[in-house]
Amino acid sequence: MGDTIRCISPVDGSLYAEMPIATQADIEKTFAAASAAQQEWRKTPISARAEICNRMVDAMLAMRDEIVPELAWQMGRPVRFGGGELNGLEERARYMISIAEEALAPIDPGPREGFARSITREPLGTVFVIAPWNYPFLTAVNAIVPALMAGNAVVLKHASSTPLVAKRFQQAFDAAGLPEGLFSHLFLSHGQTAGIISSGLADMVNFTGSVGGGKAMEEAAVGRFIPVGLELGGKDPGYVRADADVAFAAEGLVDGAFFNSGQSCCGIERIYVHADVYDDFVDRFVEITKGYVLGNPLDEATTLGPMIKASAADFVRGQIGEALRAGARAHIDAKDFPLDAPGSPYMAPQVLTDVNHQMSVMREESFGPVIGIMKVRSDEEAVQLMNDSEFGLTASVWTKDAEAADRLADELEAGTIYMNRCDYLDPALAWTGYKNSGRGVTLSKLGYEVLTRPKSRHFRLKTD
Repeated sequence: MGDTIRCISPVDGSLYAEMPIATQADIEKTFAAASAAQQEWRKTPISARAEICNRMVDAMLAMRDEIVPELAWQMGRPVRFGGGELNGLEERARYMISIAEEALAPIDPGPREGFARSITREPLGTVFVIAPWNYPFLTAVNAIVPALMAGNAVVLKHASSTPLVAKRFQQAFDAAGLPEGLFSHLFLSHGQTAGIISSGLADMVNFTGSVGGGKAMEEAAVGRFIPVGLELGGKDPGYVRADADVAFAAEGLVDGAFFNSGQSCCGIERIYVHADVYDDFVDRFVEITKGYVLGNPLDEATTLGPMIKASAADFVRGQIGEALRAGARAHIDAKDFPLDAPGSPYMAPQVLTDVNHQMSVMREESFGPVIGIMKVRSDEEAVQLMNDSEFGLTASVWTKDAEAADRLADELEAGTIYMNRCDYLDPALAWTGYKNSGRGVTLSKLGYEVLTRPKSRHFRLKTD
């Protein structure tokens, strides 16, 4: 690897940004400054932390006109949707700021004569946030703002595909008046990232990315006894029950499958539909999919931009080809999307039926604009198939019967169970996963627990 991070735009294959990789001296200086600044920050009242973090959000929103096209150039998000990333950042940040006082308040275990007892939440120190490119502001803010609100310092290592996102966070925090050293960013190689963790410079690691990347994080942290939060992959299923509003379900699941060109850890990657409504659902789903416009993400008419790189698109094409050879049926003619071509990041959406769990497109994470749809004849069959996965991030049930959805939620192996929606994070709810989708928690009050350590005070007030 060279001594720079190179962002190659999926829009046209050009070099969009290039950043120098940090030196070892840079790394040591950054973490030393973070540690020193955190010692004062931990004493800062939560209300004062909140003022600064809210000003950071204001500063980020003020950069909207610059950020939206930057996103398109860096990772292919159509500009017509780019503002949604900042809307989500604001929603999550403001919510986590608003609950910090309550979430971080001392816990009173109740009276006991002759004793004063309490549990306080103490910051960990320096949180090392390793963020991905697919939702580059949203995934990063999940950890950054709560970590700072909890009294920690933060060092951000962002994905090489979206390096300007790290610079935007830095600009926003600098504009907000955050004390120097409390938030920093570094451009790093994979080896340097592992070295930071294994050397003990960080007091916690928060990683969002692939299963392989998560394993690398854990291996680097062996023997360090530090918390490692992991949000990893998904193969998230949707189930359309016989009583569902089919038109509503089709519209929601198409968006859940193809938004961001399918490059979402909690996007819909497989769908199970009750036999009673299967044909109607497939017809509606295919018709909506045909309405997508594949094109340059800088064009307001584009609703489906390029994938992050050509090799990612070719991986998905390979899954589709394998499924077709095994008997699957394709409902979309790629020729109707002229930019689609082997070796190009521009890829047509695809809808497959006559699929099964022997096909990789129904087992392995695709992270692209393809969906397999299977017919089922009962809730029990749907649950069995939905749980037949190494992943367990979210699962989506489409029904008019909330009690039925609640029963299914008891059986489904996923961190979040939706009814009549998908592919969304509510900051009031814990974001977590089962199985290979990771471990740890972000967002909600529970998100503050992993960013702090408990300290108990057990005072005996009299000795007679």
